Amino acid sequence: MTSIIDANGSPRPHAKRLAEYFSAMQPAELVERQRAVDSTIVNMGIRFTIYPEGDNIDRAWPLDIIPRAMSGFEWDRVEHGLIQRVKALNLFIDNLYNERRILKDKIIPAEIIDSSKNYLAPCRGAKPRHGVWVYICGSDHVRDRDVTIYVLEDKLRVPSGVSYMLENRNVIKRVFPSIFLNHRDRHFDALSAPRSRADQLMGDHGSTLINPIIWCVLNSFWLSNNSDVKILS
Repeated sequence: MTSIIDANGSPRPHAKRLAEYFSAMQPAELVERQRAVDSTIVNMGIRFTIYPEGDNIDRAWPLDIIPRAMSGFEWDRVEHGLIQRVKALNLFIDNLYNERRILKDKIIPAEIIDSSKNYLAPCRGAKPRHGVWVYICGSDHVRDRDVTIYVLEDKLRVPSGVSYMLENRNVIKRVFPSIFLNHRDRHFDALSAPRSRADQLMGDHGSTLINPIIWCVLNSFWLSNNSDVKILS
């Protein structure tokens, strides 16, 4: 709620209409909406597993119905920073597999990179199109006490969390359709670009994704429900 209400209990300027919307609801209605979200998630089969725990038990995906609100100005700043960050990460990876200047200049000890099991020596000299090594990056964020947003970590291995983000938006749209009708929100249309490009390349042959579904259940669920991509698992 701190993204909507400040420390004095007053609505933040960018979230005033959102605060009014939820304030107009009775507590019982909010509880009912939360139950509707939980039921929708269960019915859609949106689940996740924490594998390191050993028991590998699936859990229903938790989703709070109260959204985190952010002003357009703040999001523009975050978006600009994330774009800059991903460009830097791509340049960093390209440097490791090509000129390796960052290692020659001893900014990073070469033994740390070369001894890593994740460093693929056969990829040395590779030149991916447009210099893009990272196509999808998942960055975890936190808002500190000074209200500044910081990046905790970047996940560059096509993170499964991307599909949870997409489904979160779809579920909230079902339960609170008027929020999106009465408020300006940013869209995820750009995420459909890779599939559109794949369709252009494949033509009438279509696209097929080979996916280890036991590890990426929601990714497969989202693709099968939002595209013509066939899933093989």
